[in-house]
Amino acid sequence: MANSYVQLHFAALFFLASLTIPSNCLPGLYPKAPVALFVFGDSLFDPGNNDFIKTTTTFQANFPPYGETFFKLPTGRFTDGRIIPDFIAEFAKLSLIPPYLQTGYHEFLTNGVNFASGGAGALAETNTGLVIDLKMQFKNFRKAKKHLRLNIGKRAARRVVKNAVYLFGIGSNDYLSPLTNNSSIFKLYAPQDYVAMVVGNITSVVQKIHGEGGRKFGILNLGPLGCLPRLRAANVAAGGNGECVEHVTALAKLHNVLLSQKLQLLQKRLKDFKYSYFDVFTASIATVQNPSKFGFKEVKSACCGSGPFRGYFSCGGKRGMKEYELCDNPKDYLFFDANHPTEAANLQSAEAMWGGTPNITGPYNLQSLFLL
Repeated sequence: MANSYVQLHFAALFFLASLTIPSNCLPGLYPKAPVALFVFGDSLFDPGNNDFIKTTTTFQANFPPYGETFFKLPTGRFTDGRIIPDFIAEFAKLSLIPPYLQTGYHEFLTNGVNFASGGAGALAETNTGLVIDLKMQFKNFRKAKKHLRLNIGKRAARRVVKNAVYLFGIGSNDYLSPLTNNSSIFKLYAPQDYVAMVVGNITSVVQKIHGEGGRKFGILNLGPLGCLPRLRAANVAAGGNGECVEHVTALAKLHNVLLSQKLQLLQKRLKDFKYSYFDVFTASIATVQNPSKFGFKEVKSACCGSGPFRGYFSCGGKRGMKEYELCDNPKDYLFFDANHPTEAANLQSAEAMWGGTPNITGPYNLQSLFLL
């Protein structure tokens, strides 16, 4: 009897002790929770949120041939297949991150959610009324956070928010939309002042997410906007030979310099703030200058569209122009339509973001942020 009592006593002590052992000391018993991915941005990152809002076909991609390469049907993504967040989720061993407006209240969102909206800008005035601007995306994040707390409890939700990676890709529409709409905004503001407003709105939301508990951020800068097929076509219409529109690219350069500076300041000011800054501008220039090195045959014209360089935004025949051309192999192209990369280009960007060296992705790459 005494021997049985001793055995029971030791069994109880072992059970109580096991409750205090860190999970990483018990491999397989308490697997490490995945790091969530929360996504903010524009059409480069939108997985279909715009399918659920009252907008126009200009800001939607829910018709063929979008989606033809991977999904075999349109999903709302502005490309032939997957977008950058899809690949980042795959690298992080997460399922596809769903559009926020598609998620139901039965979903726990512990893997994250995507708030991006095609056509959105950092400024609320960019395509206002037709898109979900960055400020509203942040409000949706707060709603998602509240939903997370209700489903898994405050402590667990706080852990998800703290460990998550927050991916940002936004800003290009703030510069392209005024040009498309013949806005007088650039007559009202000096370029440096306008860029400061755009970058200020981006870093303001980053700071607010930090205030909500977020600590790890992935940020894309802007590519050479003046070299989009859309802008090359505009150059031809203005009597040029399809060169890059340099004054538009100059705005992207100003944006990138200021954004980099502001992120460095945030790193000094905010507790435990860590970020990955992907220099898509430099990567894009390298691709355009040496396409074959990166596996592309065509880096100026789009795969899908019409007009010079297929730079008219007519892909799918739903945006006021029914006729359009479609290439045989999107993998050969850097651009799928007048404004957006192909899945092949998105994969290369995602790979550089995930495992890139500090000269292109720094001070951290996304892989290291997910491991922190």
